[in-house]
Amino acid sequence: MEKLLERYAVVFDDIYEGRAEAFDEEEGRRRFLLFVRPVINGTGNYYVEARTRNNERMDIVIDYHGERFVVELKIWRGVAYHEKGEKQLAAYLEHYHLDKGYLLTYSFNKKKKLWFDFQNS
Repeated sequence: MEKLLERYAVVFDDIYEGRAEAFDEEEGRRRFLLFVRPVINGTGNYYVEARTRNNERMDIVIDYHGERFVVELKIWRGVAYHEKGEKQLAAYLEHYHLDKGYLLTYSFNKKKKLWFDFQNS
């Protein structure tokens, strides 16, 4: 999953750099799934806004080769919003008894750098 996310970030940055027109988290989800779908085709599934038993909605759940991956998508709106996304993801992971999940953050800041931080929660 880490390799897929790294590659997606590079491709997204190459194609969409500097263009944030009408971009929201739903649009980010569509673009990410367009990238992911051919990879998991036939060997896995994905679920959009899957609901937990307590009715919370996760952005994307991917089942691939017997593993489950939870991906939360956010647009960079500052540290507080990012921390809220981290807390959401942590709650989803706890609910599914998973040790690792992914927070994919779209940033349209002019001086941004691609950054990857893959660590266990």
